Formats: sequence, C-alpha cells, structure tokens
Amino acid sequence: MKVFHDSQEAKEHVKNTVVTTGSFDGVHIGHKVIIERLKQIANEIEGESTLVTFHPHPRKVLYPEQKDLKLINSQDEKIKLLAKTGLDNLVIIPFSKEFSKTTSHDFITDILIGQLKAKVIIVGQNHHFGHNRSGDYSYLYKLSQDLGFRVEDIPLQDIENETVSSTKIRKALLEGNIMRANAYLDHQYIIRGIFCDSPESDDLKNQKFFRIYNREEEKLIPPPGIYATSTVCSDEYLKSMSIIREDHSGKRIVDTTLLYDNVLLHDVRVTIFFYKRIKGQEAFVEGEINESELKDAIEDVDELLY
Repeated sequence: MKVFHDSQEAKEHVKNTVVTTGSFDGVHIGHKVIIERLKQIANEIEGESTLVTFHPHPRKVLYPEQKDLKLINSQDEKIKLLAKTGLDNLVIIPFSKEFSKTTSHDFITDILIGQLKAKVIIVGQNHHFGHNRSGDYSYLYKLSQDLGFRVEDIPLQDIENETVSSTKIRKALLEGNIMRANAYLDHQYIIRGIFCDSPESDDLKNQKFFRIYNREEEKLIPPPGIYATSTVCSDEYLKSMSIIREDHSGKRIVDTTLLYDNVLLHDVRVTIFFYKRIKGQEAFVEGEINESELKDAIEDVDELLY
C-alpha cells in the first residue's frame, strides 16, 4: 500500500482510481466491506483502490473544547490495519479549519476527480462530507451525471441485527466489553507502544511487568481491570495478561506481564492484542491490585488463551 500525506502528493502517482473517503476509525467490519468493494471494482476496471482519510480527526479540529472523543486507533495503528486489507493507495489529507470550509463540490471535483483521477466513488450509507457535511450519496449521484464518474453506496453492516459503527465500538470498549468490540471490529482491539520496566513489578506477586509508553493521548484506553492479551513482538505472539489502572490524575496506565516467555522487552516496540476483560474494578483495593484477584486472573487467562 502506498501512503501519501496529501492529495497533491498523490496526484502524480495514481491513476484510474476507485475512491472512498472517511475517518475509518477502527477499520471495522463495515469499513472492510467498503474496502473489499473498492478492490473488486478496481480489479474490474484495471484501476487502483484508494482510500482518502483525514488527520487529525475532524472532530478534534472543529470541536477542540470537546475532550471526550477518544479514538479506536492511533494514526500509526490505522495505517497498519489498512495496509493489511490490500488497498493500493492511502491518501491522508491534513485536516484544518481552513480545509473544513472546502465545499462538497470542490472536494469532489478538485480533489477526488481532479487530483486523484476518480472513476468510481464509493460511500457508505449515511456518509456525509464537505463543508457543513452537505455532501452525501444523493449529491454525488446528481454530480456524477454531469461529470461522468460512477457512484455507488454500500449498506451499513449488521452483526446479530445490530448496525456496526465506530461510535458503538467506542462505547463497548469504554464499558470494558472487549469481546463485543472485537466482534464489531472483526479483529482484536490493539494498543501499540514502547515497553519499559513497570515501577509496580516488584509489588505484583513477583510477576515481571512492562509498561507501555509513547501512546497517543487521543487513543482510547479501556477501563481499569485485568485483561487477557497477547503481546506481539517481531511477529511472535506471546501469551500475556494486562492490567489497566488509573493514576492520581485519572490517566490510564497499561502494565503487561508475559505468562511464560522470559523475553527482555525493555525499550522494545510491541503491539498488545486484547481478547477479554477477566476482572473489573473488583480487582483493586484502594487503587492497588488485589493479589488473590491477580492469581485467579492469571489462571483464567492461561485457560482462555492457547
């Protein structure tokens, strides 16, 4: 997958594109259906599947006073998840208040068609774009009649008769319902960062814990508890258990221990895959981990993960 950091940069390197656009936070099962359709049509017309997204997230720019929005993926995580889908091109447009004033007409004609050479534009149902979110499928369809491009909409995806959305995934994660979030995502929830020795290691039943650093502040961290996880380093999956707690400022901290592998992970970049919350707030006494709860959790994780 080729990654471009604005549409002007991509202009000379793409051709005959099939394009979709959106935040794609989570790269969930609904997003993957759109991407698969992109790839299918691109193959039919000998074109290139191209996804246009934005950074920072538009809500972060337009409503900076709203501090409650946490994202399912950091930018780095999203790029890596999208790369796994087999996309040809990812175009990341810097989002600013000035860019937000771009009209739907100009976004389509100048960027999608003018710079990215779109032959087909695909959108999910209820997707809006452009200044004041005035662009939608109906507007695209009318414009396509004049400009000669093709437009297609993709129905929202359901799991057990429940429509999937990034908002619902965030809600599930914030409730600690990792298994439901993973079902929506169609992959495990991940947190990536640098491992360093955790200052709590000596206090936790002689378990060696690592703390993950260099997380983006906007990244959603599930609520306090004990989680069944896998820690991936250099493509090797290691059975692990993660403890999430809050410090005095309310910031959430992630400490992880490997159940069997005695691997030195200090100052190493890792990815933690979350499977299930084993224990919630009951695992803590006055903010500290309860040793009996920790012992039981290790046994539960060991039985859950193979």
